Amino acid sequence: MRYLALERELPTLPRPDYADLLRREAVAVWRLQTDGIVREIWFTHPERHAVVTLECASLASARDHLASLPLVRAGLIEFQLHELRPYDGYERLFAAASADHAAGAPAEY
Repeated sequence: MRYLALERELPTLPRPDYADLLRREAVAVWRLQTDGIVREIWFTHPERHAVVTLECASLASARDHLASLPLVRAGLIEFQLHELRPYDGYERLFAAASADHAAGAPAEY
């Protein structure tokens, strides 16, 4: 299944230096990407909140992978997770044509 994860920053006290933590975050995301778990990762603009698509066997698995990220473990961010399904709106394009065809009406092109 494919999941969409939207990052939300959590209110925290300022910390002096995030450089090492951000480097560990990048390494963790890179590993998830090379393992085929993270399919895409983007930042929103101008906020720079992460938007991640994941490929996982279950919602619980997606949550576990996100929970393993250093920024999540440090309590700095959390993710809102949504299960994605294939778009089925195209069926509306063909439903009327199928009904007309079944009724013997000529197809429109």
